[in-house]
Amino acid sequence: MKTPILPIVIALLGTFLNGCDQKPATQSNEGQTTTARSDSSFARLADEFLAGYLAWRPQTGTYLGLHQYDGKVTDFGKTSLEAELTRLKKYDRQLAATDTTALGVQEFYDYRLLQSAIRAEIFEFENLGYYSRNPMNYAGVLDLNIYVQRDFAPLAERMRSIIAIEERAPDLFAAARENLADSLARPYVETAIQIARGSADFLGKELAGALRGVKDDSLQAAFAVSNQKAITELNGFATYLEKEKLPKAHARYAIGRENYQKMLLYNEMLTLSPEQVLEMGLAELKREQTRFAEVARKIDPSLEAVDVFDALKKEHPTAENLLPEARKNLEAIRQFLIDKQILTIPSEVRVNVQETPSTPAPPAPLQWTRPARSRKRRPRPFTTLPPSKRTGPPSRRKSGFHNSATT
Repeated sequence: MKTPILPIVIALLGTFLNGCDQKPATQSNEGQTTTARSDSSFARLADEFLAGYLAWRPQTGTYLGLHQYDGKVTDFGKTSLEAELTRLKKYDRQLAATDTTALGVQEFYDYRLLQSAIRAEIFEFENLGYYSRNPMNYAGVLDLNIYVQRDFAPLAERMRSIIAIEERAPDLFAAARENLADSLARPYVETAIQIARGSADFLGKELAGALRGVKDDSLQAAFAVSNQKAITELNGFATYLEKEKLPKAHARYAIGRENYQKMLLYNEMLTLSPEQVLEMGLAELKREQTRFAEVARKIDPSLEAVDVFDALKKEHPTAENLLPEARKNLEAIRQFLIDKQILTIPSEVRVNVQETPSTPAPPAPLQWTRPARSRKRRPRPFTTLPPSKRTGPPSRRKSGFHNSATT
C-alpha cells in the first residue's frame, strides 16, 4: 500500500495531534454556536470525502474491517484515475476554503490531518506518477491474503469475494499496460516482476490450499476458473514487464529534492530541509553507535563491538521452536511492563503469533498486523513470523533468525 490511510482515519475518529499550536479553549455562547456549526459542517465534509476515498479503494476498506467493500477492487482505467484526481482536488479546495478559526480544538487538528492526507494523495498522482511510473502498484493489486488470514466471515462467503476480485484481473492488467510509461525505473520493474510471479505462486498454492475445505462444488468450480484466470494474468504481466519494460528500463528512480520536501510536508507535516534531516539522522546515528559500543563493552570488554554483535546473532531459536519462543518473549515483555508499572495493559487478550503465509514479496523478520473487524466477534491482534521451513541455502534460512532472541 502507498500513502497510509491512517491520517484520514485518525481525523475522522476525532484523534488530534499533540504538541501542535493550541487554540483558545474558552468561547462565548455565540462563539460556541458558531464553532458547533463549523464542526458539524467539517464532519459532513470529512465523512463525504472518506466515503468516496474508500469507494475508490475498496481493498483498503476491507483491511479496515468495513466489509461492504469485500469482493471489490479499484478501477485503474484512465477515466477512473482522472475522476479520482479531480475528486481529490475538489476536496482540497473545499478544505482550503474552510474557516479554521471557527473550528473546535479537536476538529482543527482533524482538519490538518485530513488536508495533509489529501495533498499527499495528489502529490503521488501528479508528482510521483504513482500510476504511470511504478508497476509495483499493479503487480501487487491481487493481494487476497486478508480473505484467508482473517475469519471475519464464513470461508465460503470470503471465497465468493475472492472470485469476484479475480474475475477483474484481465481489466486490471489491461489498465496497467495502458497507464505505464514507456520507460520505467529498473528497480521498480525488477521488483514488480518478482511481486507478480510471487503473487501467481501464492494464488496457485497457498490460496488454493486455504480454500480447499469449502464444501461447495459449484463454488470450487467457479474458483478454479477465476484463480487460473488471475494466475495467467499475473504471469502475463510479469512476462510483459520482462520483454517490454526491462530492456527500456533506466536508473532514474530518485524522487529529487523538491519532491522529497513535499513528501515530508504532506506525509509527516515536517518543513525540514533534506540537509536538516540528514544532520539529525547522522547525529542520532553517532549517539546510537556510542551507546552500542558502551553496551558491547559491558557484555564482553575483550571484543570489538561488531564482534559482540556477531556473537549475539548466533543466539537464536531453531526453526522448530521459533513460534514458541516468540510467544514466550511477548509474554515476558508484557509481564515486564506490568511489573515495572510502565503502563497499564488494557486487556487480557494476548497477541496471536502465527507463521506468515508465503506472500509475493519476502516477509520482514517480524510483522505486526492490526486485525480487520469481524462481523460477529472481536478478533485478536496478532503478529506473524516467517515460515520456519523456508527453502534455499542454509545460510539464507539461518539469517532469518538473526533478529530473534531468547529470554
